[in-house]
Amino acid sequence: MDTLIEWFQGAQAALFEACVMPLLQGLGLAAWAADAFNGTAWLLAGLLQLAFIALGLGALERWRPVEHWPDARATRVDLIYTLIQRLGLMRLALFFTLDPAVDALAAQGRLWGWQPWHLDGLWPGVSDQPWLAFALYLLVFDFAGYWLHRAQHAWEPWWALHALHHSQRQMGRWADNRNHFLDDGLGAAAFALLGLLLGTEPAQFMAITLITQTFESLQHANVRLHFGPLERLWVSPRFHRQHHAIGLGHESAGPGSLGGHNFGVLLPWWDQLFGTAHFGPTTPPTGIRDQLPEGGARDYGAGLWNQQALGLRRLWQALHR
Repeated sequence: MDTLIEWFQGAQAALFEACVMPLLQGLGLAAWAADAFNGTAWLLAGLLQLAFIALGLGALERWRPVEHWPDARATRVDLIYTLIQRLGLMRLALFFTLDPAVDALAAQGRLWGWQPWHLDGLWPGVSDQPWLAFALYLLVFDFAGYWLHRAQHAWEPWWALHALHHSQRQMGRWADNRNHFLDDGLGAAAFALLGLLLGTEPAQFMAITLITQTFESLQHANVRLHFGPLERLWVSPRFHRQHHAIGLGHESAGPGSLGGHNFGVLLPWWDQLFGTAHFGPTTPPTGIRDQLPEGGARDYGAGLWNQQALGLRRLWQALHR
C-alpha cells in the first residue's frame, strides 16, 4: 500500500508540474497553486477511473452483455456526464460553491466550541489501525448513502431530479454519472456535512469516494454478472439492475408510486435489514414506467442541457403539486 501511495503522489506531482501549474501561470492564477495541487489528485484519480471504465468494464460488456444495442446513441450523453464528473469539472464547481460554505460552517462551529466527533477515536485502538478506521468510516458513509438514496425515491421533488438517472433505457458502464447537476449537488452537500461531523480526514474521504464511484460504475455496466452467495455481502451488477428495473426498482407498489428496492450503494446489508432487498435471478429492462407508450411516453430528454432543463421543470411541477 505504501508503494501505491508513493506512486500516486509521484504521478500527482508530475501531472501538476507538467500540465496544471503552467496553465495556472498562463491564466495568472498561480496564487491558487496549493488548492490546484489538491485538485490534481482528483484529476489523476478520475483519469485512472476513466481508463478502468473504458478498458476494464468495456471488456466485461463485450464478454457477457445483458443487452445488445443495434443503436447505442442514447449512451453517448452518459459519457459526457462521466467526463464532467470524473475529470473534476463538477468538483471545480463545488470548490467555488459548496466548499466555502462548509468551511464557514466549520469555522463557526469552532467559535461555538464544537469539535468533530472523530469517529475512529470513539473506541480505543481503532485510530491506530488504519484499515479498521477506514472500514468504519466506509460503513457509516454507506449507511448514510442508503438512506439518502431512499430519500431520492421517497420525496417527490427529489425524485423529479433523480428520475433522470433512471431514465436510461440502455444502461451501461457510463450511466452512473447520468445525474441532474442539482441532484449531484444535494448529495455532495449531504456527504460533505457528514464528513465534517465525523471529522473525516481528506485522504479518507477521497478514498471512500473513489472506491464508491469505481464500484458504482461496475454496478451500472451492461454485463451479466452476479457474485453468487457473496451477492448478499456486496452489491453486484445484477442486484443493482433490479433497482433500475421498470416497475420494480422504483414503482414497486404500482404506477406512480414512490419507493422501490435495492437502494444499497456498496453493501446490500441495509436493504436486507430494512426490507427493501430484491434478489431476483433475472436481468430485466431498465427505465421508468411512464417512458413506455402505455405509461404516457414521457420525454426525459436526449441531450445534456435538455435533460437538465426537463429536470428543473419536473421539480417545479412537483413543488407546486
